[in-house]
Amino acid sequence: MDADNTIAIQVPAKDPKKPEDKPEDKAEKDGKPKPDEKEKDGEDLSQEDQELKNELEMLVERLKEPDTDLYRPALETLRTLIRTSTSSMTSVPKPLKFLHSHYPALQTLYETWPPSENKALFADILSVLAMTYSDTQPRGTLRYRLLSAALLPDSKHISEPGLWGHEYVRHLAAELGEEYRVRELGEEEEELPEQPQAVEGEPKPEEKKQEEKKPKVEPIGTIEELRALALECATFLLRHNAEPDAVDLLEELEIVDQITQLVDENTFGRVCQYMLACVSLLPQPDDTVFLRTAHAIYVKFSRFPEALTIAIRLNDRELIKQDFHAPANPLMQRQLAFLLARAQIPKEWVFPDESEEIPEDLLDCLSSTRLSQYFKDFGKELGVLEPKSLEDVYKSHLENTKTTTANVDSARANLASTFVNAFVNAGFGNDKLMVEAEEGSSWIYKNKDHGMMSAAASLGLSLLWDTDVGLSHVDKYTYSSEEHIKAGALLATGILNTGVRTEADAAMALLAEYVDNKSVPLKISAIVGLGLAYAGSAREDLQALLLPLVGEDGVSMEIASLAALSLGFIYVGSGDGDISSTILQTLMERDTKQLDERWARYMALGLALLYVGHQDATDAIISALQAIEHEGISSQAQVLVDMCAYAGTGNVLKVQQFLHLCDEHYNASKKDEDKDEKKEDEEKEEKPQKDDTFQALAVIGISLVAMGEEIGAEMTLRQFNHLMAYGGPVIRKAIPLALGLVSASNPQLPILDILSKYSHDNDLAVALNAIFAMGLVGAGTNNARLAQMLRQLAGYYYKEPDCLFMVRIAQGLVNMGKGTITINPFFHDRQIMSRTAIASLLSVLLAFTDARGFILDKYHWMLYFLTPAMYPRFLITLNDQLENFPVTVRVGQAVDVVGQAGKPRTISGFQTHSTPVRLGTTERAELATEEYIPFSNVLENFVILQKNPGYERDDKMDI
Repeated sequence: MDADNTIAIQVPAKDPKKPEDKPEDKAEKDGKPKPDEKEKDGEDLSQEDQELKNELEMLVERLKEPDTDLYRPALETLRTLIRTSTSSMTSVPKPLKFLHSHYPALQTLYETWPPSENKALFADILSVLAMTYSDTQPRGTLRYRLLSAALLPDSKHISEPGLWGHEYVRHLAAELGEEYRVRELGEEEEELPEQPQAVEGEPKPEEKKQEEKKPKVEPIGTIEELRALALECATFLLRHNAEPDAVDLLEELEIVDQITQLVDENTFGRVCQYMLACVSLLPQPDDTVFLRTAHAIYVKFSRFPEALTIAIRLNDRELIKQDFHAPANPLMQRQLAFLLARAQIPKEWVFPDESEEIPEDLLDCLSSTRLSQYFKDFGKELGVLEPKSLEDVYKSHLENTKTTTANVDSARANLASTFVNAFVNAGFGNDKLMVEAEEGSSWIYKNKDHGMMSAAASLGLSLLWDTDVGLSHVDKYTYSSEEHIKAGALLATGILNTGVRTEADAAMALLAEYVDNKSVPLKISAIVGLGLAYAGSAREDLQALLLPLVGEDGVSMEIASLAALSLGFIYVGSGDGDISSTILQTLMERDTKQLDERWARYMALGLALLYVGHQDATDAIISALQAIEHEGISSQAQVLVDMCAYAGTGNVLKVQQFLHLCDEHYNASKKDEDKDEKKEDEEKEEKPQKDDTFQALAVIGISLVAMGEEIGAEMTLRQFNHLMAYGGPVIRKAIPLALGLVSASNPQLPILDILSKYSHDNDLAVALNAIFAMGLVGAGTNNARLAQMLRQLAGYYYKEPDCLFMVRIAQGLVNMGKGTITINPFFHDRQIMSRTAIASLLSVLLAFTDARGFILDKYHWMLYFLTPAMYPRFLITLNDQLENFPVTVRVGQAVDVVGQAGKPRTISGFQTHSTPVRLGTTERAELATEEYIPFSNVLENFVILQKNPGYERDDKMDI
C-alpha cells in the first residue's frame, strides 16, 4: 500500500499570494490561526459550519479545564461529531479541518493526563486528527493508535479501526507498512515530503520543520503489536471489497500467510486471484509464499482444481498427491487426472504404491490413452479430418516466382515435404505420403540416406498419440535392411508414444535393446526416442539404462550428449542429483577437443533441464560449473542452467543479467581485422577466437525468463531491437529464435512484422532463423497473414535451397495439425507452464544456434524435438461416462479481471459455439447457460460437466 493514498484527507497547501486562498487554508498551512483571519472565518462560514466550529472549540476548551468529570462527555461528543461528519470524496471532513489548528495544543495536553480510559479515548481521537499532520509528523496516526491500546488492559483498542471510516484504515495501513520497514528491516527513514514555502514573516522552513518534529518520539509498540493491528485493518479491508489492499498490507508486514484465517466464502476468490497475479512480480521467496498461501486458501474452501494447479506450479510432489486424493467425488478426481496428464505429471507421484489397484477409467485419464480418439473426433467435428496435400499448404500457384522451383535441389525439396506432411497431418494418422501410401510407392524411398531416417520418423508424427494403430504401421519398417529406415522407425516409435502412457510400455520394450547397438544411427534413434516417449515421467529404469552412456569415456560426445539430453527430457524439473553429478563430472573430465564439439552444448542443456523452475536452488550447480576449465562450455552451461531455473518467472534481475552478457563484442569482424597491422594479425592467429555461443543462449534466456509475464514479454521486443542494432553476429542470429520462443503459437502483428524484416536480412543465418521463428510464432494457428508472408518468401528465396527448405518447414508449422495443435508451453488459462514443452522448444532452438551444423546438415530429424510441446488446444466437454457431450459455450479474448469490482466479464468479443471448440492461445471459454456445472474452474482441454439441479426449477418459476 502506498502512503500517497492518503492525499484525500491531507489539508491542501495553497499559495498564499493567490487572492482566492481562504483564510482557514492559510491558518492550516501555518499551523496556527491568525487573529485577523479568525474574524474573516466568521464571514466565510455558513451558520451551520460556524456552529460546528464553535462547538468543537468549546469541547477542546473543556478538555483543558481541571474538572475531570467533563473529559469523558467532551471526548465522546468529539468522537461522535468526527464519525458522523459527512463530506464529499475530495475534501477534508469539517471537524478535522476545524480541529487542525488545535492539534499541537491537544498533543501537549495529552502528555499531561495520567493513564486512564479517558486518555485512551483521547489518544484514539488524536490518532484521527494526526491524519491532517501526516506531512510534518509522519506516522502520528499509528503512534496514537498504539498508545491508545497500551493504556487499556490486554492491549485492546477502545474502538475498531473501521469505525473511523475507510480512509482512516487505509491511512493506518500505509503507516504500518512504513513503520515496519523503518524498524524491522532497518531501512533509512524516508525524507519528509517537500513542505510548502513559508509565508513572509514566518520562521525559516528549517526551524519550522524542527519545531514541528519535536512531538515525534521513538517508536512505540512491538512488531507483534504492529502485526496484530495489521490483521485488524486487513479484516476491515476484506469486508469492504478492498482485497488487494489487505494482501499488500500483510505482505509488507511479512504475515501474508495469515490471511488464510481472515478470508470467507465471499472474499477468498478475489484474494487468491490477486495473489496469483502478483507472483510473477515478486522476488524469491515471496513468490513461493504467495503460491502456498493461495493453495492453503483453496484447500480450505475445497476448490480442488485451483489447489492442484498451484501444486503443479510449485512442482511439490507431496502437495500434488494430497490434492489429487482430497475430493471424495470420483468425477472430480477424474477431472484432476486430466489436469495431471496435461502437465505430464508421472502417475507414480499420486499412486506411489504399485500394488494399488487404480480404476480403469481413472488410469485412462492419467495416462492420456484416449487422447488420440478424442482428437480425431474433434477433427471430424471441425471438418479437418481429411488429409491435407502438400499443394494445399504451399499453394505454389500464388507464389511470385519466374521459374518453377520443383527441380531446384529436389532431394532437399523432398525432405522439406516430409516434414511439412508430418506436421500438417500430425495426430490424424491418415496422411497420403506415408500412412496411406500405396504398397511399394512409399515416400521414404524418395529421400536419400539421412533423409530416409526423417521420412520414416515422420510416420510417428502422423500417428501421434495413437499407440494401437501406430505401432502396427511403424513395425514393418523396423525390419528394413536399410539402416537409416530402421533408425527412423525406432524414432517414430518414440515420437508416437510422446505424452501417452500405456500398460504395454511398447516404447521401452522396443527401444531399450538398441541403446547399446553398434550402429550409430540406431543407437541415436533409440536414445532420442526414449527421451521423447517418456518426457516428464522420471522413470528410474531409464536412468539406469541411459546414465552409463553419459559417463563412459569411450562413448563419443554425440552419443553422450544425446543421452544427457534424453535424461533431461525424462527428468525435467526434478533436480535429480545422480544425473546432474554424472553430467558435471563428464564435463570436467572430457578433454578440450571433445568439449569443443558442437554437441557439448546438448550435454549442458541436459543438465539445465533438470533444474527447470528451481530458481535460486541452482547456486551450487552454477558454482560447480564455474570450476570447469573449458571456458566456452562452462559459460554456456552456466547460462543454460540459469535461464532454465528462472523459466517463465518474469524475473527482471535475471533479464538484466542476460542483457549484461550480451554487451561485449568478443570476435572482431573481418573488416576490422584487415585494418589491423600485421603483428596484430599474427597475434590473433596464435590466440584462438573466444567461443561466444553463450551470448546466443543469453538472448534466448531473456525471452525464456520473460515469457511468463505479459508486460515483461512486451518489453523484450525493445531490448531485442537494440541488440539487433548493436550486437555481434552470434547475437543477431539468436534474436529471431528468442522472438519465436516468447510468442510461440501466438502470432502478434508487431512480432510478425519484425520477423518479416529479419527474414530478408543480408546475413543468411539471421534470415534462416527468422523464417523458422515465423513458423514457431504461427505454429498451429493457420494464420492467413503469416501464410501470405511465407509464400512471398518462397518466391524470394527460390534460388537459395537452405532458405527455401526453411520456408517450407515454417509453412508446415503454421498448418500444424491443420490448425488444431499448439506448441505454447502455457496452458490452463496460462496459469501452468509445461516443463516438457520448455525442454522441447529449447532443444530445437539450440540446434538453430548452429543451423548449418545441425538442421541443415544430416541432423534435420532434430525438428522432431518439437513433439513434446505439441498438444491440441481445444475444449471438449464430457458427461459422467467420459463421453463427448456437446454444450453451448462462448469463446472470446481473455480479459484480466484481477482487482475489478463486482463480477466483470472475463471474455470480450465472444462468439457462441457448440463444443468441441478450438481455443486460441489468448482465448478463454465460458458456458453460455447455467444448465451444467463444470468440475474445472478453467474451461480448457477436457472438462467434465454435471447437471445443475437448480436450473430446471428456475425455468419453471420463470414460466
